[in-house]
Amino acid sequence: MRFRFVGVSALALAASVGTSCTRAEPAGEVATRADASLAPAVALVDAAAPTSTATDAGASEPVMHRAERRLMGTIWSVTLVGGSADDAQRAAARAFDEVARLEALLSEWQPDSEISRVNQNAGVAPVPIGPELMACLEASLAIARWSGGAYDISWAALRGIWDFSATSAHVPPSSAQVKALLPLWNYRNIVIDTQKSTAFLKRRGMQIGLGGVAKGYALDRAGELLREAGFENYLMYAGGQVLVHGRRGERPWRVGIQHPREPRHFAFVEVTDGSLATSGDYEHAYTHDGRQYHHILDPKTGFPSDKTRSVTLIGKTALWADAVDTAVFILGPERGLRALESAPGGPFEAAVVDPQLRLHLTESMHDHLLMTAVLEPDGRIGRPLGPDEPRTHPPRAPKGSH
Repeated sequence: MRFRFVGVSALALAASVGTSCTRAEPAGEVATRADASLAPAVALVDAAAPTSTATDAGASEPVMHRAERRLMGTIWSVTLVGGSADDAQRAAARAFDEVARLEALLSEWQPDSEISRVNQNAGVAPVPIGPELMACLEASLAIARWSGGAYDISWAALRGIWDFSATSAHVPPSSAQVKALLPLWNYRNIVIDTQKSTAFLKRRGMQIGLGGVAKGYALDRAGELLREAGFENYLMYAGGQVLVHGRRGERPWRVGIQHPREPRHFAFVEVTDGSLATSGDYEHAYTHDGRQYHHILDPKTGFPSDKTRSVTLIGKTALWADAVDTAVFILGPERGLRALESAPGGPFEAAVVDPQLRLHLTESMHDHLLMTAVLEPDGRIGRPLGPDEPRTHPPRAPKGSH
């Protein structure tokens, strides 16, 4: 078997770190960090979070089944509520098989994939592509246009000079190396023809990478198959992204948000249907000469973006949440949250942590976020709350600000 399947009575998941896009990602690597914070980008705290409602206190534990498999360079885990173990095993296997099929089409790290053929023909000729890659490219270009290029899948032209894999020497490229390749990073030179089902990169040397959209697309597709198999209540986790449907017994699924500098979560949300994605500067990162470098690159400079520490986004589908959170990360808290109001695939809720560890929220996120850390008067995330301290919603910012 290529996946591990076990029955569970409660979910407490500690998995590998997540991934993002407009970013230089390691090929098939699950990156670790040099410091103590090895927690996932999105920490699942369903078993660990305190319960306070009468429903929680009196509820019996639902029957749950869990399966996992390594796909797309990270651990995919699914928890299914109800049904028999055999049915759950078959449903999980079918969902994971679909993710593996999509990985073979959409991974720029596999030389015989559809997207690799597009890259190999950059500046030469359009390449016929299937509906899966077309859907990812259409969504990617829509987000690129909306974000003014903050999200741009042609980042991959720089992947040869940025290496965040575990075996890398972890030495950043020179400014001259980056400057020489920046002209190839331009989503306007990506041409898709939906009538002919082709994709074309106008300039030789261009490359595209779907690290920030393919995983979300695959999550959505896997969720469709789970529902087709009769499982209406599930949680699926893949690196830094979660897709949920239905409920965990008598209450929603509870998902924690990782502190960007410490091995703990600072808040959690309860979700019933949708996707929660996190991009953080602690994922796929290394330190060189006292400076931290991470994999979320700013298209204007070719170097890691420095406006944000982390972005957590809640959206209707994993495809859009996976990519839009990266754009918000690069735009920064103020511009990013303002831009969300018109983002494709919305509406979205967001929690953004800035370089000073101040928390910025969309209006609706205030009602869904429960803090597990003190929120200082200036908005900074403080110490963790003690076991007897109440979990409360963060206060709203003054009118007209985030």
